[in-house]
Amino acid sequence: MKASHLPVYNLRHFPVRTAALLLLVALLAMSLFCGSIVITSLQNGLDSLNARLGADIICIPATARSKVNTDNLLLTGTTGYFYMKSGYLDTLAKIDGVEQISAQLFLASMRADCCSVAIQVIGIDQQTDFTVQPWIAQSYGTALGDCELAVGSRVTSGVGESIRIYGVNCPVVARLASTGTAMDTAVYCSMDTLRALLEAARDLGHNLQIDGDPEDVISAVYIRVSPDTTVEAVTNDINLHVRKVEAVSTRTMLSGISDSLDGVSGTVSLLIAAVWILVFVVLILAFAMLAHERKKEFAVLRVMGMSRRMLAGTALVETMILSAAGGVLGAGMGALVVFPFSTLIETRLGLPYLTPDAAQIALYALLSLAAVLLIGPLSSAWAVFRLSHVDTGLILREAD
Repeated sequence: MKASHLPVYNLRHFPVRTAALLLLVALLAMSLFCGSIVITSLQNGLDSLNARLGADIICIPATARSKVNTDNLLLTGTTGYFYMKSGYLDTLAKIDGVEQISAQLFLASMRADCCSVAIQVIGIDQQTDFTVQPWIAQSYGTALGDCELAVGSRVTSGVGESIRIYGVNCPVVARLASTGTAMDTAVYCSMDTLRALLEAARDLGHNLQIDGDPEDVISAVYIRVSPDTTVEAVTNDINLHVRKVEAVSTRTMLSGISDSLDGVSGTVSLLIAAVWILVFVVLILAFAMLAHERKKEFAVLRVMGMSRRMLAGTALVETMILSAAGGVLGAGMGALVVFPFSTLIETRLGLPYLTPDAAQIALYALLSLAAVLLIGPLSSAWAVFRLSHVDTGLILREAD
């Protein structure tokens, strides 16, 4: 047998020992890969949410507080339905510091045959909208026509298909980029389309709790504040002087989300560090025990003419093979854990969660592999040194 084949032979000849070490190294790679993906996904979600936001203030009916958590409005979306008179739009437009303003209209959240999750139908005023329309324009160059829909990334109906909403067939003309929030399960249409759907729902006997004419209601008002004033001043002005309306600063929401994200990221980082320290110590102890068990083996190899450098090289090559295989296995195990359950992770964390693209995923896999290729030899360094400096005569006499 050639000396170069010895590391592979040793690993194959002791399958239980090899499997145990392989799993330990895989655990290192898996923890680093999964942790990196989760932290990056959370940051991507926050960045995407910030980019899509557009509005500084969201105004909803005061009675809506019982239907939606305003503190998490950006994360949970506006699932549900609540309405106020459209005249509030003109009242809010007259508030000092309001630069842009646009209304949205909501239809009751429901389960459609096309979807695995509840969807929210949102009507936008395409003449004044500055929050959703730019997002739609990225995938659909023209305005939405009658009954046409733009769907979030997690709505299963694709472009060219139709969604039947309260008996009305609505073709899907655009699919929007993912945000990692509840907006991904929303369906967007023009204000005229939404009002037609409200009428269809009423005709079918659904009680949407609308007082008066559906043509004269809105659900929320989105406001962008002019640069020469502050969001806080306009928010306070609305809450003080406009009755039955609650104004919520999106900056306050984002601040709370960012704080939660920092807390989760810190916890994940601590868990990764704890796993690495624990497994590193276990690997050192495991290699130390192996060094004691393999003293006779290395003594015999020394008698057969192998130099100390060759012995050290053999042991290091074994460790590198284990580290490489464990790194690949760990990244694969991590992918099987983190990607199929990304929606569950997002739901449990209650934070925006947007999985990185293929290039970032490949980069994290390579970094995880590089890290274990470094940590494996480091953890075995002392054991390799002891094995390569065995006292041949003493070891063989002990064996006798």
